[in-house]
Amino acid sequence: MATLAELRIQIDAVDDELVRLFEERVRLGGQVGDYKIQNGMKIFDRQREREKLKDVAEKASTEFNKKGVQELFEQLMAMSRKVQYQKLVEAGALGRLPFIGVKELDTQNARVVFPGTEGAYSQAAMEYYFGEKCNSFYVRTFRDAMESIEEGAADFAVLPIENSTAGAVDEMYDLLVEFENYIVGETIIPITHTLAGLPGTELSDIERVYSKGVALMQASRFLDEHSGWQQISVANTAIAAKKIMEDKDKSQAAVCSANAAKIHGLEVLVDNINDDPNNSTRFIVVTNQKIFHKDAKKISICFEVPHESGSLYHLLSHFIYNDLNMTKIESRPVEGRNWEYRFFVDFEGNLAEPAVKNAIRGLREESRSLRILGNY
Repeated sequence: MATLAELRIQIDAVDDELVRLFEERVRLGGQVGDYKIQNGMKIFDRQREREKLKDVAEKASTEFNKKGVQELFEQLMAMSRKVQYQKLVEAGALGRLPFIGVKELDTQNARVVFPGTEGAYSQAAMEYYFGEKCNSFYVRTFRDAMESIEEGAADFAVLPIENSTAGAVDEMYDLLVEFENYIVGETIIPITHTLAGLPGTELSDIERVYSKGVALMQASRFLDEHSGWQQISVANTAIAAKKIMEDKDKSQAAVCSANAAKIHGLEVLVDNINDDPNNSTRFIVVTNQKIFHKDAKKISICFEVPHESGSLYHLLSHFIYNDLNMTKIESRPVEGRNWEYRFFVDFEGNLAEPAVKNAIRGLREESRSLRILGNY
């Protein structure tokens, strides 16, 4: 029987041959890509690849090897496609994406909409991004804000997309798919909740606490200490503050910001009631124009994948092979198709960069319903 050292020498020889054969296969795959480009053929032929995987599996001697060979050839064909996508981009395909690069966003003359009412955290994010004197108005819901910019009543909307403790704002992801609006900016602000009530209210007076559901959750430890209080969800923290003042009922209180309490004439009864003192929310700036800042550094996309083993893995490999850093991935159920999901991905890059164009080309070929949500 051969020694371990002798076996390793044999394996090294096989590996050297595998590298040589791999490079030869990549070269031939590139020639296939040239032919497809010259003849207007699609790079990704799903049926052809299925037949190929079946054929190579049948040549293996054991069930273990059949699965291993299929896995190996899936990788080989995926890498071959990536070479061909590069050739497509070099040939000018996808040279222009349907987005216009601009030097600056017109924030000076813009009309901006935010959800909630005066004192909402969305207003604070808007003023941080656009300035306190920006031309703005508010609507009740996220959907109302998206409709406002789609219809042209506003140039931009400022909307929450993610909280550091509560996670993704699922409704916003669904709305980004439903509406033809695009992300052009983002900002992050700290979230500090207070318990606010009518002036002179004592904690012993309170029976009901109103706020946005996620805000109630973010102050759950404090609220759990007062288990007799009924917690009631409303559309927005500032709307909760407004309701308390309008109802003029000392048995009611709101979880809202100190600014919302001040604007609506309430008294802060307890300050800093967050479970997490470092709570913050990321807001996106959305418009109905397909534009991006020429210095933008982050891209958001969404896509669906075939309901097959390895589909998501192969799609995400486009970021690896193009040296793009993926910073976030979320999934949402696809309406009407049980147990199928739409994926939302953020990654670093600019739509003008060749590596980004190449990755998007591959993703578009191999996924379903790819959408670029914005570059910002």
